[in-house]
Amino acid sequence: MEPLLPGEHRLAPLLEQAHDLFRRADRLSGLCQPGALAGLRGLLRAMNSYYSNKIEGQHTLPLEIEQALRNDYAQDADKARRQRLALAHMATEQQLETLWTQWDTARVWQPQTVQDIHHNLFARLPPEDCLLPGTETHAQPEVLAPGMLRTQQVSVGRHAAPAAAQLPAFLARWSQVYGQVRRGEMQLVAMAAAHHRLAWIHPFRDGNGRVARLHSHLVLGHLGLSNGLWSPLRGFARTQDTYYAQLAAADEPRAGDLDGRGNLSERGLEQWIGYVLGTCQDQVDFMTRTLALSDMKDRIAACLAYEEHVVKQGVRTEALRALHYLFATQGDLDRADFKAMLGLGERLATAQVSALLKRGLLESDSPYGKLRLGVPQHALRFYFPRLWPEAEAQG
Repeated sequence: MEPLLPGEHRLAPLLEQAHDLFRRADRLSGLCQPGALAGLRGLLRAMNSYYSNKIEGQHTLPLEIEQALRNDYAQDADKARRQRLALAHMATEQQLETLWTQWDTARVWQPQTVQDIHHNLFARLPPEDCLLPGTETHAQPEVLAPGMLRTQQVSVGRHAAPAAAQLPAFLARWSQVYGQVRRGEMQLVAMAAAHHRLAWIHPFRDGNGRVARLHSHLVLGHLGLSNGLWSPLRGFARTQDTYYAQLAAADEPRAGDLDGRGNLSERGLEQWIGYVLGTCQDQVDFMTRTLALSDMKDRIAACLAYEEHVVKQGVRTEALRALHYLFATQGDLDRADFKAMLGLGERLATAQVSALLKRGLLESDSPYGKLRLGVPQHALRFYFPRLWPEAEAQG
């Protein structure tokens, strides 16, 4: 799988891209502190799950993800399986987000971490959801073993993956090279390269793409760049044909003496890294525009007007000041303080809080607990337009 990184003569434009990404991501991180806007982060996990599974042709509808979160599963067995897969992806991503600040670089890049991500994802599913593709109709279908390296030879398209017996050696080399790359711009180049090389190793019978994407998400979070606010997964899915084409191009063998000194195409790897870094930049720029405080008040006002005059389930436009305050401060409010900001009498204010909670525009951990901003799917087209168009269409 050499080269694992492009040669020095090819790095300059990639490092420049990585530098721009660092700068833009730092600016975005300043817009939202760690742990704030939990409702948005929950929605982004659902979106990431949707898009990662869509790349594999295994996605479910955004509304069906929302239903599954309420333990409302489809009667159709395949739809219900996809719903469970979506929730498993969300839970795995959430766990990684709790760990990435605790782990050192060596832990992030250990082969065991890759296996743990696979185990975390697929051990959440019942065995009947883990039948290996192509064996479902066999007399004895094969079940994917969570976290276990494959024991068979496999091919993906034109790519014959390394022999099963060699997987530990390949993963050790992958870990050694990328785990020792200096932090900063070069670590971003390593993140992108490692995504492809992990998919190329193909350590598991199934789930390799999902694991590679989750590991990239982990690296970006560990570097302090994503803050749970963005991920390349959305960009990969929205440019799916390019994603697969660039992966395949980086699979190609070296094309002559001008294409590096390894077995694989150095030019293909360089182009793949440029694609990944560009996709990350696009997602950061989009979320930076989306979280602009100057526009948010008008978006919340449009949502409340729709709720009051079209949905008619008790939400009132008087909630604008309080909801915008929650967004701007990225915090929570005691119920009494929130009600005071409404400018309504006690009875109407209490009813308004209940209506906002029922519609998901507010969240709370207990019946009398503090209130924080909620971001339900039906408000998405108002709050964060074009973030998740497939969910907006169902709002």
